Amino acid sequence: MFVISLTYLKPLEQIEAQLGAHRDFLRQQYGMGIFLMSGRKVPRDGGVILADAETREEIEAVIRLDPFHAGGLARYDITEFVPTMTADAFAAFREE
Repeated sequence: MFVISLTYLKPLEQIEAQLGAHRDFLRQQYGMGIFLMSGRKVPRDGGVILADAETREEIEAVIRLDPFHAGGLARYDITEFVPTMTADAFAAFREE
């Protein structure tokens, strides 16, 4: 499991201009079962994605597909973790 923290590197006007393409990218990853949850940070200086993948390399390859990455709009910090406790809705991701 991975937490991906995005930090915007450009003004919000440039972020907004690519937001539709970024959301299309997110939908694709949700459809493939890689992304589980995502949203804006508060204050709005980036975003957070919760993802499920076998390896960090897989996550890095997915991130390269994001229009925010291609446009140099965001930095991505990746944290891998092993869920040992979850809400019942996430029990399938828990390592016993």
